[in-house]
Amino acid sequence: MFKKIKTYINSLLQMFKNKMQNDELKKFTLQSFPFWISSIVAGLLAVFYSKLFHWVEQLHETIDFERAWWIFIAAPLSFFIAWWLVHKFSPTASGSGIPQLIASIQFSGQKNGSSNILKLLNVKVIIVKIVSSITLLLGGGAIGREGPTIQISGAIFNTIYRFVPDFWPKINQRLMLISGGAAGLAAAFNTPLGGIVFAIEELGKTHLNAMRTHLFTAVIIAGLTSQLFLGSYLYIGTPDLPEMKGLAIVHVILTAIFSSFFGYLFSSILLKIIRWKKILKHTKQKAAWAIFMGLLFATLIYFTGNASTGSGKTVMVNLLFNENATTQWHTFPSRFFASIITYVSGGAGGIFAPSLSIGATLGDGIVNLLNIPEFKNLIIITSMIAFMTGVTHAPFTSFILVLEMTNRHTSVFSMMLAALIAISVAKILNKKSFYEQLVEDYLNSPLFTPKKEKNKFIK
Repeated sequence: MFKKIKTYINSLLQMFKNKMQNDELKKFTLQSFPFWISSIVAGLLAVFYSKLFHWVEQLHETIDFERAWWIFIAAPLSFFIAWWLVHKFSPTASGSGIPQLIASIQFSGQKNGSSNILKLLNVKVIIVKIVSSITLLLGGGAIGREGPTIQISGAIFNTIYRFVPDFWPKINQRLMLISGGAAGLAAAFNTPLGGIVFAIEELGKTHLNAMRTHLFTAVIIAGLTSQLFLGSYLYIGTPDLPEMKGLAIVHVILTAIFSSFFGYLFSSILLKIIRWKKILKHTKQKAAWAIFMGLLFATLIYFTGNASTGSGKTVMVNLLFNENATTQWHTFPSRFFASIITYVSGGAGGIFAPSLSIGATLGDGIVNLLNIPEFKNLIIITSMIAFMTGVTHAPFTSFILVLEMTNRHTSVFSMMLAALIAISVAKILNKKSFYEQLVEDYLNSPLFTPKKEKNKFIK
């Protein structure tokens, strides 16, 4: 049945190709066609995933997790099932998904590259990624959907690339994967510029000229598809931000330094635990670890409540739009460790949105500590950008994402300053980002072949 469908599709594509007359137009259109189809499918799946995620987070808002005894059953159970789905059906669907996509981009063009990419980006990964992350979220897991959406989108683009027949004009697989990642981020956050900058800064690390047309097309189509169902919206909204002048400049600089350090600390703890976990060789050990992480998470949530669950979007919105909203002394550390515990449990789930929410709670803590309520939103936004930059080493992506989420173009210089200071601090503390170090682990994994050439990021 599968071969018959593929043969029929190939015959239709052959007929479409033969009917086009202008050679240059024909080549461009035929090369663009797989990008268009991939972008539409990625946009539709991003909408479906977003609605599922949003429904579970809305469910959380109706539940009081603090002092709820049943969380000691729900969290370990959901953590175990989320881990088991990944372990049983698709081990490369664990975690965020961004390192898997970057590793796939590095594999493209290499000998046996396509087979290695297929292990990281396939239909099974798409299904497991969605089901595992939603299961983890049902138990209160402090995860985001943005990283998973990027891997899912990359898997869609790779799957359609594999369907392209031999007679079709040659398409660059690397470009397909980069465009897939950019389209995924654009659809997840409704941030088209963020998607493009992410592709250049984090995925491609190359010149825009080599990929501009297809990349722009993929981001636009995936974003428009998402907007068709979700509408044109801001991920956070438009908060009031004071001007950065006088003493505010000093506070922004200090906050950026402080938040970038904690972003580095967050990623360092994650990496140490992820690498330590490699000593767990047997399935029973890994299952026990997932359950133990669930119990640890349940204990944390039992005492700190809803502020430590989910992506943290509600926390961000409340802090930025409610003048009287403030965090308790434990909100920042509880979100910090809740995200770490959830991520290392072994299920699927991202850290993009959780990093922003951790940064927001840290920023509010700084406001309370220094007693500067007049700069509250400015400090929170600064901390969000700086914390994410400390984790990702992607300053342009961080500030442009927040800029598009909030629509505060008048504050672009304060955001740029925060990103610049944060990346300077992050580079001093560690030359490589969290994702770069995880990618190296994937590239050197015995799961992939060959291992003769040393893989390096293209700078």
